Amino acid sequence: MADLKERLLPPRPSSTMNLRETTSRPSASGRPLFQGMDFLGLKKRGQGLRSWIRVDTSGNSQIIEVDKFTMMRRCDLPARDLRLLDPLFVYPSTILGREKAIVVNLEQIRCIITADEVLLLNSLDNYVLQYVVELQRRLTAAGVGEVWQSDGPNLGRSRSRSFENSFGNTSPDYLPFEFRALEVALESACAFLDAQAAELEIEAYPLLDELTSKISTLNLERARRLKSRLVALTRRVQKVRDEIEQLMDDDGDMAEMYLSEKKIRMESSFYGDQSLMGYSSTGGGLSASAPVSPVSSPPDGRKLEKSLSIARSRQESMKSSDSTTENIEELEMLLEAYFVVIDSTLNKLTSLKEYIDDTEDFINIQLDNVRNQLIQFELLLTTATFVVAIFGVVAGVFGMNFEISLFDEPDAFKWVLVITGICGVIIFCLFLWFFKYRRLMPL
Repeated sequence: MADLKERLLPPRPSSTMNLRETTSRPSASGRPLFQGMDFLGLKKRGQGLRSWIRVDTSGNSQIIEVDKFTMMRRCDLPARDLRLLDPLFVYPSTILGREKAIVVNLEQIRCIITADEVLLLNSLDNYVLQYVVELQRRLTAAGVGEVWQSDGPNLGRSRSRSFENSFGNTSPDYLPFEFRALEVALESACAFLDAQAAELEIEAYPLLDELTSKISTLNLERARRLKSRLVALTRRVQKVRDEIEQLMDDDGDMAEMYLSEKKIRMESSFYGDQSLMGYSSTGGGLSASAPVSPVSSPPDGRKLEKSLSIARSRQESMKSSDSTTENIEELEMLLEAYFVVIDSTLNKLTSLKEYIDDTEDFINIQLDNVRNQLIQFELLLTTATFVVAIFGVVAGVFGMNFEISLFDEPDAFKWVLVITGICGVIIFCLFLWFFKYRRLMPL
């Protein structure tokens, strides 16, 4: 991995060193040239160069520096699609099928997939480097480049024939170049999200078990942070799942992603047009000096060319519709496999969220139970306070300034205390019976 990082680091241009030496060299007046002006930054801001990792169909990788407008012309993409790959902005996961490219924005993997190459934003992130290594390994092992790489106008028909034979094979082991690159991107994103979900599970379950046994402010704060992370991760996983499901539901978007097929059909059509033009220019037995009436019907060569082009377009449209319905199944099976993987990750997070909700419900039940016990204790304490207050009433009555014969009896004080205590106990028992009768507390 360290060797790959060194190999993928963009080389330091010599013009940079020369320009720095020029700017640091003093002039005749003793002041350095271009003081206070950063021409490197100005040039970079003006051109908007970015470093890309290019991986071709043979598995070879290299670093290229391309500006935005060149990339738009190269991949035939609008500016809004390139903006999805901008690392300065945070966009949700997106997979877009265009005429000549597939724009992939899945977590750390932000790339443009064409029929001939994969252009990945240069980054030293481990998942990006793993994506490059895995894609190179699969392309080298499968030898996809031998199927797609051939040049020359004479090989157009053989290339289309090999393409039809290859796409006629319904084996799940064969996939064109763009789908292999898309598969590695989906696998990397699903593995990254699943790893984060597993890490969250390892941290969550012991914390929640500890929280059920010991409710404290620290544990509650940790649970709150855990739940916020869970919600953010669930939203990301849900977005990837929805994006795959949306692609699976739309046959037109899936048919748009067959870039190699469209490229080969375009090349075969181009070579066919060239052969027809050669035939019409040399054949037909027409004399170049023969006069042509502007009112008469077109020559036989033009009629033949027109009829052949119409027949060829109809045949290509029929073939494209038939092959689209057949080949969509391959991409649909690929997307379905990773839909199952990301759906399993989403189920893990959903189970964890349900466990957190159950823990919150259990904590709320515990708190409600403690609150009810406190209310019951307060009710008993209030009742006991009322009973004890009877002694204060009796003492206040006998403490008034009046004289009765009861004060002359030596045992009067004892009988007053006994009768007051018995009355208080009776009143307290009546309160308890009332609480039990109204089911205010279990007795």
